[in-house]
Amino acid sequence: MAFKLTPIVAIAILGCLAPSASARNAAPDAQQDVRIETGALRGDSVDGIIAFKGIPFAAPPVGELRWRAPQPASSWSGTRDATHYGHDCMQNPFPSDAAPLGTPPAEDCLYLNIWKPAAAKGKLPVMVWIYGGGFVNGGSSPPTYSGAELAKKGIMVVSFNYRLGRFGTFAHPQLTKADADHGLIANYGYMDQLSALHWVQRNIAAFGGDPSNVTIVGESAGGISVHMLVTSPMAQGLFQKAVAMSGGPVALGDSTLASAEAIGIAFAQSKNIQPDDPQALAKLRALDAEQVTDGLNLATLFAAPEGPRTFASPIADGRIAVDVLDAYRGGRFAHVPMMVGATSDDIGGANGPMATGARMIADTLTRQGVPTYYYRFSYVADAARAGSKGAQHATDIPFFFHTEAIKYGRDTSSTDRDAGQLASSYLANFVKTNTPEGEALPHWPAYSTRKKLMLDLNAQGDANLKPDIENK
Repeated sequence: MAFKLTPIVAIAILGCLAPSASARNAAPDAQQDVRIETGALRGDSVDGIIAFKGIPFAAPPVGELRWRAPQPASSWSGTRDATHYGHDCMQNPFPSDAAPLGTPPAEDCLYLNIWKPAAAKGKLPVMVWIYGGGFVNGGSSPPTYSGAELAKKGIMVVSFNYRLGRFGTFAHPQLTKADADHGLIANYGYMDQLSALHWVQRNIAAFGGDPSNVTIVGESAGGISVHMLVTSPMAQGLFQKAVAMSGGPVALGDSTLASAEAIGIAFAQSKNIQPDDPQALAKLRALDAEQVTDGLNLATLFAAPEGPRTFASPIADGRIAVDVLDAYRGGRFAHVPMMVGATSDDIGGANGPMATGARMIADTLTRQGVPTYYYRFSYVADAARAGSKGAQHATDIPFFFHTEAIKYGRDTSSTDRDAGQLASSYLANFVKTNTPEGEALPHWPAYSTRKKLMLDLNAQGDANLKPDIENK
């Protein structure tokens, strides 16, 4: 069964949560210096956690580098300040409190962030976070995505930005003809993800991280990206574990370069740039960022168009991205331990694409001998329970990050904190040891196709094994 984005999926797929008014910046304890391949960095230490933010992992994708594979970041002299986030990637922010960005969006956005415990000894296991947002919204700067609390559990957390909207996925016959990156076309946001993972391999040891123990974690569009990376021929060896939260997956079989080129032509024509114009590519690159964004966000993504479609989601190009479902079924993927799951009132409910996708992946991977940990997140914060039918899409993120107090502020209850402590402990254990199991935690064995049990992070803020009644 193939799962595709629908309007309701697109509107809800944003994997960001609002920070409460109680979120605040603590004064730094001390400055910290690290030298990487491009120069020296200075971060800061707050409450026992060292953070480095706004580190360029690739060159700014602007001017002639718009719609190019990410290029190497330039070196700098002196010591670069790394105490503030870089710009989130260019977008039309989603008009709700679901995705409040912490920085102004801009094309110059290929930056990443790192958190580590100051007292760490030896190599730290590394978690790499990939945000959601329907591939048109999102960023690494929302306070609920801070890696500080997870780092307190003995891991290193990395987050990064990747290009969105028409900056992240775009094709045009003149781009194909130019072939500046030798066949790497259209999936520029996915190329950014690969570039960030390569940067981790080259540089994370300088911060005390272990490049041989990397776990990729993503939610919603970030979870779809996790599935892409697990099946991508170009991502092999870049990570050792994966977590897909409410990530589908989405079939890409009918999303091709040809279809993306047709959409690119339609967009160019909407700007009075004709396909037979020999200067079409130069004129497209001369458009300012707002003209390229052209109002695109989650609210407009699948609104009834007045004319031809002008935005292409990621495509199956056969090199960067393949048809995920076909690859899983054929055994053509990285056989790494995985955590997969969805929320109890996720998009479409128990038979919607998020829950059904997680269920199918758990079953498929387990049959191929891959250790798979299947879950359902059912906890709803005390402040959000009025009228709730269960945990909605993306509401699990602050609990897995243990940032529920940032999300709910003064309304955060002791049960909320317990739920966050539990969920984040499972995640940190998986990053460290290949299994979420841990001392004093409810038992969570790998999924079995015979027993068909999943772990329910339940409405009481605890966890228990239960049958997935839809999985028969």
